[in-house]
Amino acid sequence: MSDDEVDEELLALLRKSLGIANGNVGRAPETKVLECAEHVYNNAVDVALDPQGTKAAASMIWTSMQSKGYSTETWSGHELHPQTKDAAAVDFIFTMDLLNFCFWSEENPDERFSVVYRGKIWTGYWSLVAALQRALDEEIPITSSDFWQDREECTDEALGYVFRSATKEQIPLLEKRMECLRQAGQVLYQRFQCSFTTCIREAKGSAAALVNLLVDNFPCFRDEVKFEGHKVRLYKRAQILVADLWACFEGETYGRFDDIAKITAFADYRIPQMLHSLGCIHYSPPLDHHIRQLRPIESGHPWEVQLRGCSVWCVELIRREILRRNPGVAVNAILIDFFLYDTMKQLEAQGTEAVPHHRTRSIWY
Repeated sequence: MSDDEVDEELLALLRKSLGIANGNVGRAPETKVLECAEHVYNNAVDVALDPQGTKAAASMIWTSMQSKGYSTETWSGHELHPQTKDAAAVDFIFTMDLLNFCFWSEENPDERFSVVYRGKIWTGYWSLVAALQRALDEEIPITSSDFWQDREECTDEALGYVFRSATKEQIPLLEKRMECLRQAGQVLYQRFQCSFTTCIREAKGSAAALVNLLVDNFPCFRDEVKFEGHKVRLYKRAQILVADLWACFEGETYGRFDDIAKITAFADYRIPQMLHSLGCIHYSPPLDHHIRQLRPIESGHPWEVQLRGCSVWCVELIRREILRRNPGVAVNAILIDFFLYDTMKQLEAQGTEAVPHHRTRSIWY
């Protein structure tokens, strides 16, 4: 931490010990993710943004989104996503995004972790969603926090069965996923009446408040690192949980957030890859070589922080450019991110990726 940076956590503890009211009372909640992303961009030396490439990408992205009718309905249109709009869908989305991390494999495509469900083979993120749906079909209450805490029923073996693979490779970081479920179950029991819908109610229609609530109460959502003397908040899974609720419920009931525009792009490994393919960002020669050689990058390494932070800031600049050219249109970072992710997955399926994604093993994305 730099000498001039305020330690907000220490300040909050001091206020509490002195009986002083929270200094943020009356202020709109903020996640500070975008502010942190700009800090990373301003101090990055291995990832650079291309202004012209970003403007060109903004035009292409908006044109493509319009032609495909890209909206929240696109999310619900996938056969594996929840089709109901009720508390059961909330439980499913919470479970899904508790475990929504690290699906990349070093194996050949035919040998990587995959799930067979409804006569299809699912990989990557969709393998997780398929495994959850398969478990529910088999009457395993995998989306119930009561089940997560029941050590007699929710054993390691039972969870291993839920996430069983069609190949020899098991789902990456299985033990970490088990830990996330059990930890979250305890928090819901102790703090939120065993239901994530309580968290949503406490956020009072604020996307930023719900992100902060997740980060403050659930350690597995606390996606923070140090970069150039500052704490950087990235909060990929906390933000995508809010985004998935918003998309599933189309901005109504459990998905109504008055400040949904405060949610940024989700700092993962696919968005930097897509932005690089579009000519929006460039890598330094050492980083570029490292990624193309499929070498791992440690979680929290400056390279990784730059890849993630600069991608968030780049999507924000794309959003601003779209609005500059098309004032008043309904577009936000969530829809742009969803579009970029889906497009990148299509390129992967076609075998036309221009550059590999970076490889980091972590629970954050």
